Amino acid sequence: MTKATIQSSNLFKPIKVGNAIIQNRIAHLPTTRNRAHPGDHIPTDLEKKYYTDRAKSGALLITEATIATPKLGWYPNVPGIWNEKQALGWKEIVDSVHAAGGKIAVQLWGLGRVASGALLKSQGYDFVGVSDVYEHEKSEKEAIEAGNPLRPFTTEEIEDLVQNEYPNAVKLALDVAGFDFVELHFANGYIANQFLHPKINTRTDKYGGDSIENRARFILEAFDNVFKVADAQQVGVRFSPANVFQEPGINPSSKQDYIYILKELQKRADKGNQLAFIDLVDGVYDVDDVQSPANVNYFYDFWKGIILKGGNYTEDKNDGWKKIVQDADANDRTLVGFGRHFIANPDLPQRIKQGKDLNEYDRSTFYTTYDHGYNTYPEYGETRDADPEAKIIPKPLVH
Repeated sequence: MTKATIQSSNLFKPIKVGNAIIQNRIAHLPTTRNRAHPGDHIPTDLEKKYYTDRAKSGALLITEATIATPKLGWYPNVPGIWNEKQALGWKEIVDSVHAAGGKIAVQLWGLGRVASGALLKSQGYDFVGVSDVYEHEKSEKEAIEAGNPLRPFTTEEIEDLVQNEYPNAVKLALDVAGFDFVELHFANGYIANQFLHPKINTRTDKYGGDSIENRARFILEAFDNVFKVADAQQVGVRFSPANVFQEPGINPSSKQDYIYILKELQKRADKGNQLAFIDLVDGVYDVDDVQSPANVNYFYDFWKGIILKGGNYTEDKNDGWKKIVQDADANDRTLVGFGRHFIANPDLPQRIKQGKDLNEYDRSTFYTTYDHGYNTYPEYGETRDADPEAKIIPKPLVH
C-alpha cells in the first residue's frame, strides 16, 4: 500500500458524525486506564495531557470507560461522571481537546456482576447484577466473605437505572462537561451483555427469559430514556457481538439478538432518533487478549448509520495499512479504530498518513497509576523523558 494510496483514501477525508465534522476516519477507541483520582474518581492532569495530545490529529476520541453510577460498581483509579464535580473535571479536558481541534466522546460504564462485592460493601452499596450468576469462584468467595453476596436487580432498580441513572450521567456529560458525544458501553461482558447472554440472564420477569424482546429491553429502554435528555445525534454505543471476555463463551444467539437490536435502533432512527455511531468490536478476545476476527459485517445490512470498527487492526501496519484503507473505502460511513497503537502514538493518524514507523506499546504500563507509559510516548521525531522509575502521580483537575 503506497503512501499516495493511503493519503487519497477515505481515511483522510472529513466525515460527519452526528452533528460534528471529524477531520479523518481514524478514531481513538476506549481503552481502560487507571490515571483518575482514586478517592473521588475525578479526572486528572495526566488525562488532560493524554487526550489533548491526541486531539491535535483531528480524530474522534472516545475516552476510557467512565462510571455512570456507583450503584453498578467501580474500580480504583477509574474516572466517574455521576456527579457535577466529576463533570467539571471532565470539562477541563473537553475544553482542552476542543482548543486543540478535536472531538471527544465519553464512554459510560456499568459493571454489574463483574464489580467487586467487597469494594461496594465498603461504600454501603449492594452487589447487584442481572442475576445471581457470579463471574467466577473468586468473585463469589470475595463477595460472601465481605457479607455482600451478588443479588439480582429488582424490577424497580432496573427502571431506576434506565430512567434516572443513565440520563443523569448523559446530562452531566453533555450539559456540564460539554462532550460532543456520549457512548453507552454496552459491550465486553458489562451490564448490557449480562442482560443479553442467556447463560447469565436467568430472570423470569420482563427483562429475562428466552425472548430477545425481554433480554434486549434494558438496552432499548436505556436509549429511549437517554433520548429524552439528549439529541440522539450526540449518542453512540459500543457493541461486542463475538465477546467472550467476562462471559461464559459467545452468546449462542448473538447474531439473531443483535439483528433484532439493530432493527429496533433503525426504527428509532427512521423516526428522528438517529444515533451518532455504533462502535463495533470486530473480534473475539479472552482474558489473555488472544484475538481472532469475527464476521460482524451484517451490522451494515441492518444499520444505516456510522459504524466505527476496531480491534483487529493492531497488526495491520505489517501489511501497509491495507485493511484499514479497504474498510474505509468500502463505504462512506466507516471509521476505523485503534486502542493500543493510539496509546503509544499520540500522532497516530499522521504517522499512518506519512508512512512513518510507530512506537511500540508497552502492555505492562497499561494499568499502572503513574505517568510512565501514558504521556511518555513521543510524537514522531520528538524525545520525551520516559524514566520508568519516575513516579509522577495524577492530580485531580478540580478540588
